[in-house]
Amino acid sequence: MSRLKGAAGWDPRAGFRAERRECTTSVPQGLLKAARKSGQLNLSGRNLSEVPQCVWRINVDIPEEANQNLSFGATERWWEQTDLTKLIISNNKLQSLTDDLRLLPALTFLDIHDNQLTSLPSAIRELENLQKLNVSHNKLKILPEEITYLRNLKGLYLQHNELTCIPEGFEQLSSLEDLDLSSNRLTTVPASFSSLSSLVRLNLSSNQLKSLPAEISRMKRLKHLDCNSNLLETIPSELAGMESLELLYLRRNKLHSLPQFPSCRLLKELHVGENQIEILGAEHLKHLNSILVLDLRDNKLKSVPDEITLLQSLERLDLSNNDISSLPYSLGNLHLKFLALEGNPLRTIRREILNKGTQEVLKYLRSKIRDDGPTQSDSVTETAMTLPSESRINVHAITTLKILDYSDKQTTRIPDEVFDAVKSNIITSINFSKNQLCEIPKRIVELKEMVSDVNLSFNKLSFISLELCMLQKLTFLDLRNNFLNSLPEQMESLIRLQMINLSFNRFKILPEVLYRIPTLETVLISNNQVGSVDPQKMKMMENLTTLDLQNNDLLHIPPELGNCVNLRTLLLDGNPFRVPRAAILMKGTAAILEYLRDRIPT
Repeated sequence: MSRLKGAAGWDPRAGFRAERRECTTSVPQGLLKAARKSGQLNLSGRNLSEVPQCVWRINVDIPEEANQNLSFGATERWWEQTDLTKLIISNNKLQSLTDDLRLLPALTFLDIHDNQLTSLPSAIRELENLQKLNVSHNKLKILPEEITYLRNLKGLYLQHNELTCIPEGFEQLSSLEDLDLSSNRLTTVPASFSSLSSLVRLNLSSNQLKSLPAEISRMKRLKHLDCNSNLLETIPSELAGMESLELLYLRRNKLHSLPQFPSCRLLKELHVGENQIEILGAEHLKHLNSILVLDLRDNKLKSVPDEITLLQSLERLDLSNNDISSLPYSLGNLHLKFLALEGNPLRTIRREILNKGTQEVLKYLRSKIRDDGPTQSDSVTETAMTLPSESRINVHAITTLKILDYSDKQTTRIPDEVFDAVKSNIITSINFSKNQLCEIPKRIVELKEMVSDVNLSFNKLSFISLELCMLQKLTFLDLRNNFLNSLPEQMESLIRLQMINLSFNRFKILPEVLYRIPTLETVLISNNQVGSVDPQKMKMMENLTTLDLQNNDLLHIPPELGNCVNLRTLLLDGNPFRVPRAAILMKGTAAILEYLRDRIPT
């Protein structure tokens, strides 16, 4: 039964009639009538600039039907209406809420995300039954202290606002289990956070945090901690004592070393990619008994210790874009489902093996275990000999490793002597990266019958010459960190191309020619200005399994992209689109594709 305050003295012929007429234009009476029965009202996406009075007063005023002397059936007696417990007013144009919010004290769920709110009313303290509050994607600069009175609150979603600090007394939200403060402007986390003893999920990503308080380790129930995209240089050693921690995200920070985790026996995923970590030691690995996912991409690692084999549960290992020159053969004994190695100066594993994927690499490493010992140390020495820092032409690389290497010379042209040195040798790989090349050397066409791997990254290329399009056996092409904004149509003739890296260029669309290369398995085009993709054409790329579109200008992800069911890795972080939300992206490719498919218009 509703409380119906003040109903007895209300004159149906005066007072709220004009307001009621105004209300019916923005909120249909049928919706209000249904809400009185169900206790739930959804006004999402109705272009509202303010919440109509009839909504705040839904449990206070006598319904319109009663004043029209309508006959009520036994199931429609207005005086037996249900108090409103769930109110959704998201995706509108609300700039503020009034203190009339207090007229809905039975609310347990309030969703006002995607509006233009700059503050919350102090009356919010009176929603004592509130369990979930979503105020994400607004313009909140501060939170009222009254929010700390919501002692039954279990989920608080404040992501994508403009918060610079947390109000005092926040730790009094003792029932809080899920707290999202991502994409704000926080520079510190108060030590008192440690008193949020029920917290299970804490998202602090995309803020300006330079440190975490050691006291955070007192959150004994915390399972999921996301600190991606901050300015963290170190992690408090106390973090290692968080026994319940299962997922830890520290990507895109400024970490120089990996923390140790002696007590984190339940840790399943550790994401520390895009930092400045130089050393991975046995001490970092020996306690990670339950780890399934280890993301170390885009760091400065030079080696992987043999102790990596201690991680017997490991399924996904990402070592891409480091400085690793050789791998321990024992890595082959792990039961990995995914191993990423691209972007490393590996010389001990042939490119054709790397191109065949995880299982072939592991098989190759296992085959080498029986020759371990002196042979492996010899191979490391050989790697050192073939690093591209030598000023002379690396004849050893040509004759033994089949690599034409003239990288890291800062030259504007490749001397003829380099091509002359090939003589009658077979060359499968070309590495002209880290120079000042403005065009691809024409003599590259001399190697068109044999070259499968070309690295032209970190140059000043603004166009692709037709000579490159004539390399019939090309399977791996690295063009990242150039000035490219288009690709020639003639690249369609690269009928064996499996992987292309176009990251850090100036593309505004996904080059059309890529859709017409059916052999492509991996397209990396992050950190460009790509504004759209064509899902219909992409569906025709039946072999495409990896698509990296991170840090582009995608405002909209077409739902039809969900039909590209062969994709195993779809990376979309760092784009300005609103949906899918970060929570969906975090769940991985399968969840993203399913989410998109569910939104395809029928």
